[in-house]
Amino acid sequence: MKRFKKFASGLLILAMLISLCSCNEGKNGKDVNPDESKQETDVSTDATTETSETTEPLPTPTPTVFVPTPTDSPNTDPMEFTMYSSYPGKEKSEKNEIMSLIEEKTGVKVKESWLTGQDPNTNIDDMTYSGEFPDFINTSVNRRLYESGRLIAWDGYINKYPNIKAMYTDAQWDKFRQEDGHIYWANCSGSCYQENTDPNHNGFAFWIQVRVLEAYGYPKIETLDQYFDLIEKFAKEYPELPNGTKVIPYTVLCEDWKYYCLEAAPLFLDGYPNNGCVGVNLEQGIDNPKVVDYNVSETAKAYFKKLNEEYKKGVIDPEYIDMTYDQYMEKIDTGAVLGFSDQYWNFGYSISYSFQYGQQGPNGKTIVPSDLGCDYVPLGLTMKPGMKQQYHDYSMDIDYSSGIAVTTSCKDPDRAFKFLNDLLSQEIHDLRFWGVEGKDYLVDDQGLYYRTDKMRAQWNKPDYQTKHVCQYSYMPQFSGMSRDGKNRMMPEHQPSEFKTTLPKCVVKCFEAYNVGTYAEFIGSEKADYGRWYPLWSWANSLGRGDYDGAGDAWQDMMSCKKSYLPGLVKAQDFDTAWTSYESEYNKCNPQAFLKGAQKVIRERMR
Repeated sequence: MKRFKKFASGLLILAMLISLCSCNEGKNGKDVNPDESKQETDVSTDATTETSETTEPLPTPTPTVFVPTPTDSPNTDPMEFTMYSSYPGKEKSEKNEIMSLIEEKTGVKVKESWLTGQDPNTNIDDMTYSGEFPDFINTSVNRRLYESGRLIAWDGYINKYPNIKAMYTDAQWDKFRQEDGHIYWANCSGSCYQENTDPNHNGFAFWIQVRVLEAYGYPKIETLDQYFDLIEKFAKEYPELPNGTKVIPYTVLCEDWKYYCLEAAPLFLDGYPNNGCVGVNLEQGIDNPKVVDYNVSETAKAYFKKLNEEYKKGVIDPEYIDMTYDQYMEKIDTGAVLGFSDQYWNFGYSISYSFQYGQQGPNGKTIVPSDLGCDYVPLGLTMKPGMKQQYHDYSMDIDYSSGIAVTTSCKDPDRAFKFLNDLLSQEIHDLRFWGVEGKDYLVDDQGLYYRTDKMRAQWNKPDYQTKHVCQYSYMPQFSGMSRDGKNRMMPEHQPSEFKTTLPKCVVKCFEAYNVGTYAEFIGSEKADYGRWYPLWSWANSLGRGDYDGAGDAWQDMMSCKKSYLPGLVKAQDFDTAWTSYESEYNKCNPQAFLKGAQKVIRERMR
């Protein structure tokens, strides 16, 4: 009954919103100078765009909705907000130079805290129990916070602050709406300004060290069997690094919040893109998609049986099942791990820093992993040769189920949203990601940004990042083109920077395969997935009782997989262990979830 009342209230609000404002499907390209906070609609920009009028928030429809009225905050004194992100991060110095510059220009600084190895739910539970929340929060469990009334609605602020509005089209913003008709969070890294310029592959893949490919003349690797054959062969021929560190042929992370490193593979091995929760068969056309359960498919069974065989051979890290994220990263950082499966954003930037510096082994000898060819490239493996695969998403992949939110504990909501808007201005965005002109980057005669070797090395040093760099990584940001139409929002996407910063072993590998970027290397098919893609943003937001049993089934399916899948890899009798897993999985009523997923597809296609 409670959910029906919320739904009815949402319909009423939606009807009122439709009568008050019109929709604009295009990207808003406005840029607001943080020093002109009280005249946003008068600011001239480089992009032609339509200015939205501020819509006054509607009366609160239920006790769980908090919709304050946006105002021009009279408070101009320096202010410090707090923020928690349920993702890994690094501490900054209290006297961080770019943080101080941002504070000088916006009047705001943010004290950040991050996940430190535990389940992301743990800190949220502690906050809920104490009733004390930070001003900003970025988690994968925003749905819980929304349902408990801990988040502030964005609606009026989206229309008030053009840089926030520019993050997404109206159609995309609508996908963030909850059933009460309001928006409570926004994904920070899914916003692409003008066009996607990313040369990297940031998604899931089977990663392999370049030196393994080089040792055998850069062969074509298509299948899971070929991948393990190559890694197994290399490990036998080169069992140690030059410093005496023993190689780990393959590892995988099973820690609760990262178990998808293990469980997601069958979806991709069958050639599907990252829907995250189901495969979608398009054999009957894009207008007639059919959901497919990959969790107990023939491919899933073959995949886990292969891992089981490799484990018994000693190819898979015997510590995989009890390994924490920090331990996992420590192993990869040594250069000893030949291959693993994961999403790039979870490990890539860390190893790109650590691989530039020496690692000391058991015999006291220091090596530089990158000099040995320990850098990784992504492989889009399939179960059979010749299959098409879609590991790489050529569009911007937006997670509508998570992102940054402002909590009801926020001291000054209007000031908080204004700060988010200011962070997206070109001046502040350049400070966050390019740094200080003359110190962190230079500008050539054509107006193009670039860095010297010394600047790049300095930017990547941990101590320099602590005292100087302030990206506010889990707050709103743009990828794509800068507003000047020449540069890239992100330095790593700037063509000159990307080519210059590639490790020599990776450059050699790319030349051998006749490609220029990681996105080209993985070789995924470019396909139109349809308006329903991706479905994981829907699945991740499901709670118990949602979608006619789909939410209950989804929660039970996840619990079952977390309990059973890691054990399949090391089971003495695989067939018996698989039968037990399949039996328990079917008790979770997966058909209810599949029915819900099919329903969502139909709804999104309207």
